[in-house]
Amino acid sequence: MFRVSCVLAMLCALGALAEVPCACDPAEAESMTLRQCSLCREAEKQATDVGMFFLKDINPRKPNRWLALPRKHGTGAHHLHDLSRNERTVFWKAAIAKAKELWGDEWGLAYNGEKVRTQCHTHVHIGKLLKGIETDHFVVVNRPEDIPVAPGEGLWVHPAGAGMHVHLGEQITETTLLR
Repeated sequence: MFRVSCVLAMLCALGALAEVPCACDPAEAESMTLRQCSLCREAEKQATDVGMFFLKDINPRKPNRWLALPRKHGTGAHHLHDLSRNERTVFWKAAIAKAKELWGDEWGLAYNGEKVRTQCHTHVHIGKLLKGIETDHFVVVNRPEDIPVAPGEGLWVHPAGAGMHVHLGEQITETTLLR
């Protein structure tokens, strides 16, 4: 019986890591009612000439978090890497400015990988970087336009000296930020 319980627990955990199906289509009202399309609905509320916007995270367990979102919808899972280089640069610069406004030099940005995202619309978590979270696996960049984006992967970014550390190759990244 114990073995069966362990197997069921593992299957449930794997199910939680399954990619969210993204069928959000602003042209189809019914698709936009899906839970995973709630950030797409927020994007639709923005003026069409807005390139990006910010939202306070509504999750009551994350009272210190904000989200940075492009107004533009992507296809499928709305990947960050689908934004043009120029769009990503504008996005990163604005997200970093908001993070500095909120947290000074203790800011962090986190983009979860596609296997663990619960929302379809591209979004980056803005928060205070947890103390002692640094790892040895990062690349150093000096400008927002140099932040690499790997398809399917999450990343987290924080200030380091005159530049930034970008941690790549992870899925769950928002846990690096204060809830």
